[in-house]
Amino acid sequence: MSSVAARVDSDDQLARLLQIGIVLEEVVEARAYQHYQRLPADERDERIEELLADAREESHKHRQRLEDLVDELDADSIPFDDIQALVNAQYAQTRPDDFDGVLYDQLNGEETAYKFYDDLIDAIESSDAEFSIPRDSLLGVLSDIRQAEAEGVEEVANLMEDRV
Repeated sequence: MSSVAARVDSDDQLARLLQIGIVLEEVVEARAYQHYQRLPADERDERIEELLADAREESHKHRQRLEDLVDELDADSIPFDDIQALVNAQYAQTRPDDFDGVLYDQLNGEETAYKFYDDLIDAIESSDAEFSIPRDSLLGVLSDIRQAEAEGVEEVANLMEDRV
């Protein structure tokens, strides 16, 4: 089952989905920060610390790019609390402590974000709607973000494999 509508048919719907992406990025960024702060001394590893710092920075950049897209749309903004509740219900059903280790939680966040962007791109490509943002530009930004998430999944998976 897709986490995004099958098609995106209006600027308002697109804005809502992009806002979901913004909040999803905030969740990933916050969790990476929490993990970094709570990492026990005996688990501190330069590669894990670097991975978490990179994840925070990447999520921040993704949020900025998504916010720029929302600003370009001719759409009404959805209240932040409504979007936050939707993200919590649909994407952030787990807590950092639900996973056996920092890397498993980070992997979950990266995979969730990748899947969201993959579904969003499919929904936009399935639509004939005209948006106030050029389609190529919109899909270019989302594809770049999706690729970064795919690389994040691979990076976490490789680090997990190295630690076994």
